Amino acid sequence: MFSFQNPESPEELSQILAEAGSAGRSVQLAGLNTKRLLAGPVTPASVQISSSSLNKVLQYEPKDLTIGVQAGMPFAELSRILAENGQMVPLEGPWSDEGTVGGLIASNISGSRRRLYGTARDLVIGMQFATLEGKLVDSGGMVVKNVAGLDMAKMMIGSFGTLAAITRVNFKLVPIPAFSGTVLLSFGDLASVSAAALAAVRNVVTPIAIDVLNPVFGAAHGLKGYTLALLFGGNHAVIERSLKIAETFGPMQSLANDEANRFWSFVRNATPQHMAKYPEGAVVRVSTQLSEFGQALESTDNPAHAHVGNGIVRQWFPRPDAAQQWLQGRKGLIECAAESGKASLDLWPHAGGDFAIMKQIKHMFDPEGLLNSGRLYGRI
Repeated sequence: MFSFQNPESPEELSQILAEAGSAGRSVQLAGLNTKRLLAGPVTPASVQISSSSLNKVLQYEPKDLTIGVQAGMPFAELSRILAENGQMVPLEGPWSDEGTVGGLIASNISGSRRRLYGTARDLVIGMQFATLEGKLVDSGGMVVKNVAGLDMAKMMIGSFGTLAAITRVNFKLVPIPAFSGTVLLSFGDLASVSAAALAAVRNVVTPIAIDVLNPVFGAAHGLKGYTLALLFGGNHAVIERSLKIAETFGPMQSLANDEANRFWSFVRNATPQHMAKYPEGAVVRVSTQLSEFGQALESTDNPAHAHVGNGIVRQWFPRPDAAQQWLQGRKGLIECAAESGKASLDLWPHAGGDFAIMKQIKHMFDPEGLLNSGRLYGRI
């Protein structure tokens, strides 16, 4: 018997989980279901729980640069509230415009700005989550330097709801730079753009983002050749100095604010737009050494993009079999694919040496495998 639940309080959610756990009923956790194409297949379950009604701001301390919100709050709404005080949680990435805070954290989404600001593990300072035993567990708090005890919240980040249901997230906030500047530099070959990107990484002026687009990806935004995109932030003096240094890397185009917003939106939403165009497509994410990102960009005729400084390279494939073949022998995973084809794909070929520990943690939280079965790239 199928049951859909949309609890209006953490206590109600924990009670639903307790009842499902005691009855051995499978559970599907979600917010607004915007990230169904990410990670492993969404397995049909007896109980489907949405956190979308848990959408309140619980505690906001602008002067302390902290905020606590319920997991079902839309991330776009959180960003709007923070922007009124010149603050932000810089975790924009695929589907962040439509999804919830809990979904963003459970899938560990981040984007181009992670190079300077880090990921959710750097910005989440506290969390509450509900377990299958019906317990509400608090980890961390509302203090940035909270180091007491085991930080269990870190285990929830990127777990895709396979361990527990996130009900609350506390963030360390970041001031929005007073001014920002985006420049695009075009290069005719990979060696030249790689050299310029590495020079930007090692420069005394620290860009917020350093991205490289291959010609196929850049062409979708009207760009030619390999493109190096740099985002700077700070006061007027910092921006002027940054732009002068960027000029030394090669001929550049400085974008007006509206143009810059459109460009970074294009980069951020590349995966949703690709999957809308190719419903049976797939997206591969690989991790490389800083000096090796160019090799991953070179070995493809598909759209590809690199977060330089993090070593993360993505490629967008129109067919999943091509994505699977390209991934062979590389350290990475199929990050996104059509639901109909995930069962036949090895989404995470090389899980790594710590996978045994991950399975033990899963057993500790969910020994019967009831929560979001298979959502962690088909392995958990």
